[in-house]
Amino acid sequence: MTETTRRTVVFGAGTAGLAAVLTACASYGVPETEADVEAPAEEATSSQPEEGGEAKPKAEAKADAALADVSDIPEGGGKVFKDQKVVVTQPAAGEFKAFSAVCTHAGCTVATVSNQTINCPCHGSKFSIADGSVTDGPAGGPLEEKQIQVDGQKIRLA
Repeated sequence: MTETTRRTVVFGAGTAGLAAVLTACASYGVPETEADVEAPAEEATSSQPEEGGEAKPKAEAKADAALADVSDIPEGGGKVFKDQKVVVTQPAAGEFKAFSAVCTHAGCTVATVSNQTINCPCHGSKFSIADGSVTDGPAGGPLEEKQIQVDGQKIRLA
C-alpha cells in the first residue's frame, strides 16, 4: 500500500481547484440558454409612412429625428447622448458642436460635461467643449468631431 503524503494531498486539491477555475472560465460569456441569445437586428429596410403616404426607410426616419432641442444644451456646457455615442456642446451662445462620445484613451463612453470640459470617468481624461482637444490626459488624441444640423430649435445628426 502507498502512503498518502501531504504533498500528494496539496497537489490533488490544487489540481481540483484549477479544473474548477478552467471550467468556469471556459463558459464565461457564453449564453446558457437560447433565451439569452439576442435575435438578429432588423434590417433598416422596413419602412413607415411619411406625411405624403410614401414609405420611408427606418434608417432615414431615424436620421430625421431630433437629437435634442437647443434649450437642452447649456451654454458653456453640453450633454452626452450615450445611445448615439455623441456629445453635443455649446461653447458660446448659439454655437453648437458635436463630438464622438468614445474616449480616445481606452474606448470608454464619456459621462459628463462640466467646467468647459467633456469628462471621461474611466481614467480621468478631459476634452475641450470647443474643439474636442485633450485638456487633461491620459488620452493622447482629440474626440472625433461629428456633423450636426441646427434647424430652428432642433439639433440633428447630419
